[in-house]
Amino acid sequence: MDASDLEHRARTRFGCISPELVSRLLELGHAQEVERQALRGEWFCALEWARVLGGQDRQVEALEVLDPYLATGWWTATAATAGLLEEWGRGEEAVALARTHMASARSYAETGGGLALESFARLLARNGLADDAFDLLQPHIDDWPLAHALIDVAQAAGRDEEAAGLLATRIPAGHECGSPWCCRGLEPRLAVGLLATVHERQGRVEEAVALLSTHQFTSINGRDQLADLFARHERIDELRAYADTEPLGYAAQRLAELLEERGDVDGAIAVYRKAGQGSLRRGNTAVELARLLARHDRYDDAIEVMRVPADAPGGAEDWIVDALCTLYAEQGRPQDALAWLDDLKTRRGKEEWELFWIRLPLMAACGRVDEAVELTRAHPEGTTSYAAEHVATLLANAGRTEDAVTVLERYAPANSTTLAGYLIDLGRVMDALALLQHTHPPPPAVPPTHLWLDEAPF
Repeated sequence: MDASDLEHRARTRFGCISPELVSRLLELGHAQEVERQALRGEWFCALEWARVLGGQDRQVEALEVLDPYLATGWWTATAATAGLLEEWGRGEEAVALARTHMASARSYAETGGGLALESFARLLARNGLADDAFDLLQPHIDDWPLAHALIDVAQAAGRDEEAAGLLATRIPAGHECGSPWCCRGLEPRLAVGLLATVHERQGRVEEAVALLSTHQFTSINGRDQLADLFARHERIDELRAYADTEPLGYAAQRLAELLEERGDVDGAIAVYRKAGQGSLRRGNTAVELARLLARHDRYDDAIEVMRVPADAPGGAEDWIVDALCTLYAEQGRPQDALAWLDDLKTRRGKEEWELFWIRLPLMAACGRVDEAVELTRAHPEGTTSYAAEHVATLLANAGRTEDAVTVLERYAPANSTTLAGYLIDLGRVMDALALLQHTHPPPPAVPPTHLWLDEAPF
């Protein structure tokens, strides 16, 4: 057993039994096989089997299952074992185990890198050692994930003011980054968001609002921090005014969510309709409005909303079409969705795979599985491995798992995980495992790189 091999397989899910398939094996009564594979180097089997044993108050045996993986020095095994110890109320042992790993590693890469540092710090904080966690993370504040962790543990350590001071030094007055390589270290925009979080936590809401209001963009990962702040503090008028100017539509979405939570569905609808007129993400706003209408059983209105972007010139993108057809299907009208797709195909003169696959479950819902299979085979991309996945899904959902296996076997190992799942369903466990077993050495380890560059790499 080798740490780099384990890491490669766990990260890529290639050449191993995935967590989903481990769960399926257990659900179908193959616990002995999971135990056997755990002893043969299958990490996800080992982890799940250890959880099973722990749930049976067999903690000593659970730890014995994980011992060979720990012996490789692989951080993921250390973190998982520490997590189990913590779940069992043995937090001090969890901390000691993780600390030993960090101390014995010969290099930053061997510790598990920044991910391990963050995980270890959060473990410390959860177990009454928040000061130690803060001190551990402080030198790494220029690394965004570690800076985020530092802000989280600062509260438990009672060191919010110190954290705020560290962040303030990383926000140049009147400066906005123009590229990812503009500022070395923690990007000022991210520092602003973290500092606002600390201020809000301290009860200094006005300062948090003022800080966020001075920066052009406060959106990250599909949410807008200033909008969320207004919503948490029920400052609806300010949120409404902000939604009128925020160009991406995230503030309008948060306002609509808040109004819906308060029972003002019509108000939420009005917000989306207004935002859709000027948002840079007009299609996204339409999808959110349609979902809101569908949640309140107004499917006809939802479909009408989605027909606007879908019928617009150049608007029939696959995700828009998928949203529209899903609404038709949820309302029990798959035939209407198919008619719309037929009309679109006529207008465009062709049907690319990105749109073609959307019709397959609709045909199945109309009882036309065999026709859908034949239509797929006739498509220009119908002989590809990804087309085979769709055909197999149609057949399996129709109770024809053997036929699904036959389709996928032609494309193994491209569809090995899906095929293995169906084989397990049929009781052909050994065939499934033979398909999944790791047969090739992992690629050479990639030397660790900095999380930032002095210059653009092109």
